[in-house]
Amino acid sequence: MTVLDNGIALERIEDGVLRGRTVPEWANMVGPFGGITAAVLVRAIELQSDVHGQPVALTANYLAPIVDGPFEISARAVRTNRTNQHWYVELSQDREVKTTATAVFGPRRDTWGDTELVRPSAPAPEDVPAGGAGPTWMSNYDMRYVTGGIPGETDGESDSSETLLWLRDNPARPWDFASLAAACDVFYPRVFRRLGRMLPAGTISFTVYFHADTETLAAQGTGHVLARARAQQFSAGHFDQSAQLWATDGALLATSHQIVYFKG
Repeated sequence: MTVLDNGIALERIEDGVLRGRTVPEWANMVGPFGGITAAVLVRAIELQSDVHGQPVALTANYLAPIVDGPFEISARAVRTNRTNQHWYVELSQDREVKTTATAVFGPRRDTWGDTELVRPSAPAPEDVPAGGAGPTWMSNYDMRYVTGGIPGETDGESDSSETLLWLRDNPARPWDFASLAAACDVFYPRVFRRLGRMLPAGTISFTVYFHADTETLAAQGTGHVLARARAQQFSAGHFDQSAQLWATDGALLATSHQIVYFKG
């Protein structure tokens, strides 16, 4: 098992209820990395006997910090029809709900399609040096910053919140929906980039839209994806962030949006 597989490992307790455990490799400043929590919620639904289709969307709401140790996830299908299936999920510790989520799954159909968003240009990942140190969980990724790396002591403020980087699991692991969900949350808080310094911040609500299907992810294999994020507005102690993940062949794999609180 890779470190990601270990972080999303679950055992069935009863129908609709699974048990997992935090692992130290995914530690963040407070509790585990939010991306690994999103990933384990996706995996919990994938393991349900009545799951229908592939992930289309996930929204996770982080109610309270998850502490080190075991947790339970309850998942139930609220409604299923021919085109989609709606899920409600809760992650709890000692009967206290720490994270809630809604998700949409469904079959992928052969229809007309187009991508209006233009993939940013970037040098090949092998031509970009690996990123520097950060919280514990960052060592589980090979991150190669093209622009907008983690601010250093002498960087100062920036007019742009954008970050562009190449990314894959470390050790390299074939992409799937769980790892894609986690990767959408790898960006450090955009307020760090604007102010050039770290300050208390944390995600409140995080949404991923999965544009890739299983065939697209299989074609991506273990290769790097190109990831971009930027904020739109900073005000009253919150900012919003949008991100996109692109395959090496140019396919748009996922987009995400989140709202983050900060102090400062």
